[in-house]
This record gives sequence, C-alpha cells and structure tokens, in this order.
Amino acid sequence: MFTLANLVCGFFAIVVAARIDKADTGEPPTAVVIGERAPIKIFKGLNPDDPTHNIMLSGWLIFLAMVFDALDGKVARLARTTSDFGGQLDSLCDVVTFGVAPAFLLVKMCPSYTFKHPAAVWVIAALFVICAALRLARFNVESGEDDDHMMFRGLPSPAAAGVLASFALLFYALRKENSTIVYAQQVDVILQTSLAVFAVVLALLMVSRIPYPHVTNQLFRGNRSFGHLVGLVFALVAVMVVPFYSVPLLACVFALVGPARFFWTAVIQRRPREEPLF
Repeated sequence: MFTLANLVCGFFAIVVAARIDKADTGEPPTAVVIGERAPIKIFKGLNPDDPTHNIMLSGWLIFLAMVFDALDGKVARLARTTSDFGGQLDSLCDVVTFGVAPAFLLVKMCPSYTFKHPAAVWVIAALFVICAALRLARFNVESGEDDDHMMFRGLPSPAAAGVLASFALLFYALRKENSTIVYAQQVDVILQTSLAVFAVVLALLMVSRIPYPHVTNQLFRGNRSFGHLVGLVFALVAVMVVPFYSVPLLACVFALVGPARFFWTAVIQRRPREEPLF
C-alpha cells in the first residue's frame, strides 16, 4: 500500500503539471501569493488556473511520494513481508514517480527555456527518464539480501527527482507578486537554463557508480555524535523557516557531494578506483 501510494502521488504530480498550457512566451509567469506557514492554508490557497501553483503542487506531490518510498521498505521489514514482488513493484512505481513525473515537471516549470528550445527540453526530459529506468533496473539486478543498505551506487532516482521538484518551490518564491528578490525575473530565466543543463548532470549521476549515502539509514541507524545531531536540527530549522530556498539548496548539495568526493579522492588524493565510473 505504501508503494502504491508512491505511484498515486507520481501519477497526480503528472496530472497537476499537465494543467499548465504550452509555453507561448519567453517571460516567466507571475504567481498569486499564498500562505507560507500552515500546510493546509497553502493547499487551500492554490489556484488550479495558476501555472506556478500547479508547478509547486506537483513538486510537493513528488516529495510526498519520497516519504512513502522511504517508508515502504521499512514497513515491509518490520512486518516481515519483504518479497521479490514488492521489490519489483517498487521499481516500477519509481520509474513513474521519480522518472516520468519530474521530467514532465521540468518541461512545465521552465517556460522560457521551453519556448526558446522546445526540442532540446524534451530531449533532456527523455534522457532523464531513460537514465532513471536504467538506474532502477541495475539496482534490481545488483541488490541482494546481504546488502546493508547504507550506500548506493549512483545517485538514487528519488534524490534526482527531489532536486527537480525542489526548484518548483524556488520558482514560486521568484514568481510571486510581492517577491523581494532583486532582478527576480532575470534570475528566474537563468535558473531555467541552468536547471535544464543540471538535469543532464543528474541523469548521468544516476547511471554512474559514484557512491551516495542512504539518507534515512545514515541519519537514524546506529549511534551518532552530538555534532551530527546539531547539524540535523539546523537543517530541519532551515527547512521549516525558509523552505522555498533551503530545500533546493540541500537537494543540490546532496546531489553534488558524490562527485565532489570522487574528485577529491581520484584527482587530489589520486586513489585508484575499485570499479569503473559507469
């Protein structure tokens, strides 16, 4: 049920993003301001005719799917109901939720880039979906019962999807009527182009063998230091106080920490790798 809830969230993320019309101008849209503190007020204030509101709702649905995806394996192990069927179903759902949905959202939340480069943005979105499917298929083949689930080979597809979904929140902050950001429209256009390029990087990171930590297991399994607790508290406070800026920042840091570590060990320290990069 948790796995299927993940699939339902991904499906509705696509449905919500599909409300947005084809980009017919190079100018970013302007969003009506809604509440930013109470989640219930946020969802009640969403306007189905506002493209930026639909983008933000689609992004939040992908994040909700990430919660279900993080819980389904733990629930199955606690209930002692793990099975190959559950593992295969999880990957099938992940292809939709963390492959198709964020790729489709990418096209819809970058209207300026889509208007100027309509073919390129769809090619990038298709590449993202392909790499997500390849990454999930490889995970099914290589994962075994003796896996401690502490590290991943390659960027996990939920994390890659989370990076794209996080920019849906940032674009709302840039496009809302009373935005105090200097040159918000110009920054918006630059971010759209940068995000399209970054999506290609995320796709390559998914099919790479660069190690990434399993977030939930690394954070909560075993004993942790006081500094680890302090860092976790500060991250949570940042997400609660300024979610539209801190969530994209944290998501990008997680995606880039693997390549940074690889560069440090392979180039700076010149340690030989035990396996190929791809």
